[in-house]
Amino acid sequence: MKEGSLEAPTRHPIDWENPEFYDETKLDAELHRVFDICHGCRRCFNLCDSFPILFDLVDESKTGELDSVDPADYGKVVDKCTLCDMCYMTKCPYVPPHEFNLDFPHLMLRHRAVAAKKGETAFADRELAKTDRNGKLATLVSPVANWATAKDNSLTRGLLEKAAGLDREAELPKYASKTLVSLAKNAPAINREAPGFGRKAVIYATCFNNYNDTDVGTAARAVLAKNGVETEVVHPHCCGMPMLEQGLIGEVAKSAAIVSAALKPWIEKGYDVIALVPSCALMMKFEWPLISPKSEDVKLLARATFDLSEYIVDIAKKQGLAPGMKPVAGGVSLHLSCHSRAQNMGQKATDMLNFIPDADVKVIERCSGHGGAWGFKKDNFETALKVGKPVARAARDAAKSFVTSECPLAGVHITQGIDKLGGDGAKPELVRHPIQIMARAYGL
Repeated sequence: MKEGSLEAPTRHPIDWENPEFYDETKLDAELHRVFDICHGCRRCFNLCDSFPILFDLVDESKTGELDSVDPADYGKVVDKCTLCDMCYMTKCPYVPPHEFNLDFPHLMLRHRAVAAKKGETAFADRELAKTDRNGKLATLVSPVANWATAKDNSLTRGLLEKAAGLDREAELPKYASKTLVSLAKNAPAINREAPGFGRKAVIYATCFNNYNDTDVGTAARAVLAKNGVETEVVHPHCCGMPMLEQGLIGEVAKSAAIVSAALKPWIEKGYDVIALVPSCALMMKFEWPLISPKSEDVKLLARATFDLSEYIVDIAKKQGLAPGMKPVAGGVSLHLSCHSRAQNMGQKATDMLNFIPDADVKVIERCSGHGGAWGFKKDNFETALKVGKPVARAARDAAKSFVTSECPLAGVHITQGIDKLGGDGAKPELVRHPIQIMARAYGL
């Protein structure tokens, strides 16, 4: 292995069941080792706020080296990590198989896991991470829930900011009145003349598309039916990404066991698995096998899982897409989410939109700055806007009619960034997922 080689990065299983994983002395030693290498490289200075904070700590210390930085300040670096994986996937020259063996995101995860084991995870953060419970309750009273979380509701948003740390200026997700699973009982008619006829796929609804934005799942089913794919929709449990953000790795392992067991019968019947949100696809394909490396169910699911855009492109390449798409006027600014890029599958959303006749796609391949629940928080929202400012500016200046992202939170965050920038031009219409652009092209 040579520095800067083109070998694919590899990742080691997360040794979270080993007591030494939680040894604070060993954790501090590893943080010091990794931070010292990062300080000497600084290639990641513009990815997120973790690295500028680390480098400022070093530069402002007595010696200008890591040896005079107080280890108590390491938490400031950890707090700004969104687990986007972009340092690991796109920047770091020292990831394994390099002998330095750096995995910055998983080291940040280890720090959070130690804090969680000590009971230092905030109560509000733990409760917000219970997305299945929250979604089930909120859909029952969605008008009230949406009124309470509306950005222009100064009364309740002030209370939410104090109680849960959610910035009152952040646009929070709305809740649907019916879940995607319940809506899926009315299946679209299958196009038996499509080249892809005969394919079968089970759609993992994900918390967000099951409880918040069901339109993405409905559009996905319509496009897949047009292309001859029989689909079912299930949501046995959350993928655990919100718990991973809190360092609650044991809870993620439980999620992996529940979902992989529920989807195993579908896979055995010949169904592919499609995840509607890139973060969930990343968990199922990459993170779960590292957290539960001995689980055969998890391995089976990882092999069978596709990101939504990835699956459409797979149909196009292997069988061909159904005819009937027409141009979508006005052009599209397409943001490629970090967790799409971290799947190491290429620009599948770009490929998908380019199947539309006369496609006019402006690709923006940079972090939106949101980072899951992290970007909603009072302590992070302004930083999230700052990190995402280049994306918002690129989307505004592209002068396209639509802006979209595979990440449901990134798209809304980008439009908030465009609002902050201002300007005289027309604001692009937000389309929650590029599959909805394809649905429009098909006239669905």
